[in-house]
Amino acid sequence: MKSISSLKNLKGKTVLLRADFNVPFSGNKVLDPFRITAVLPTLKYLKKLGANIIIVSHAGDDGEQSLAPVAKLLAKSIPVTFVASFRDIPRIVSTGSPRVFLCENIRREAGEKKNDMKLAKELASLADLYVNDAFPVSHRAHASIAGVPKYLSAYAGLQMEKEVKHLSQAITKPKKPFIFLLGGAKFETKMPLIKKFISRADYVFVGGALANDFLKADGFEVGTSLVEGGYNLKPLLANKRLLLPLDVVVTDGKKTRSCSVESVEKNEMIVDIGPESAKLLSQAIAKAHTVLWNGPFGMYKQANGKAGTETVLKALAKNKKCFSVIGGGDIVAVVSSMKLEKKFSFVSTGGGATLEFLAKGTLPGIKALK
Repeated sequence: MKSISSLKNLKGKTVLLRADFNVPFSGNKVLDPFRITAVLPTLKYLKKLGANIIIVSHAGDDGEQSLAPVAKLLAKSIPVTFVASFRDIPRIVSTGSPRVFLCENIRREAGEKKNDMKLAKELASLADLYVNDAFPVSHRAHASIAGVPKYLSAYAGLQMEKEVKHLSQAITKPKKPFIFLLGGAKFETKMPLIKKFISRADYVFVGGALANDFLKADGFEVGTSLVEGGYNLKPLLANKRLLLPLDVVVTDGKKTRSCSVESVEKNEMIVDIGPESAKLLSQAIAKAHTVLWNGPFGMYKQANGKAGTETVLKALAKNKKCFSVIGGGDIVAVVSSMKLEKKFSFVSTGGGATLEFLAKGTLPGIKALK
């Protein structure tokens, strides 16, 4: 990828910057600004070079969420003008000195998700060059991701560079002992990772809803827990590198308790890994030199489903010699709530994009920059 760090002078130039401001909202309040603050170094760098900056982004899948609250939050760090449509930009840019504009949710444009070339060309006509700093959405071949680079010189932003560098390092040059931690749900997207890393890592620990399928396939009762089914897990269960919880936290809707995986009742739901599993995993992590982690180990939004993830995160944060990469929207939310972002080597802004990059080593948005 060509990087913006190779650019020296952009005075009088206009940059179309694709950012990812798909953050959690409560009404018009931004709940977690992690992805917003991640793009600030790129914004400030481009501004320092003298460029006009037109930011294109989205929030939500359907385009209903306005980005106006994001503009308000951004304005605390860098002067920004919010515009209701990118089509207003040519008139505004020509009226003054270099400025920063944030356009309304690009998914309000029908052609965005269809990678419509007419929309891509219209967006490209606004600028002299294109910068992609939206790693979390770069697994989508959308107009503002894969279409615009067909018409403009395209560069990777600073956050995009970091994502590719650190995730690639975890894939290709992991220092041993290497432990891969995988939680959450969505077996379809995570099964390829288990199969890939079971031969590369010293251990692959599976927690969260993913572990329920493995436990059931191994003959254990999982009660009313979420199980996806439809996968032949016996070959993986026979692999000594695969680690599963030895104990779990369960609830019947009234009472919550910890128990061994052999003791789960039919009316109980598994909501977290148990304290013994968290302790043993923490001890292993204390000796690890590389840890790659995607997804929480329990229902972290519930009081009884977050202890396991938090215990292991604290243990990882204490291992100063470990190259630690955390990825996936849900686990990043836990890291943010614990204010541990600076305790790890790298915290990825991506969710599905992180999973796809780990599995394939590239993304449509990255390919478009070459």
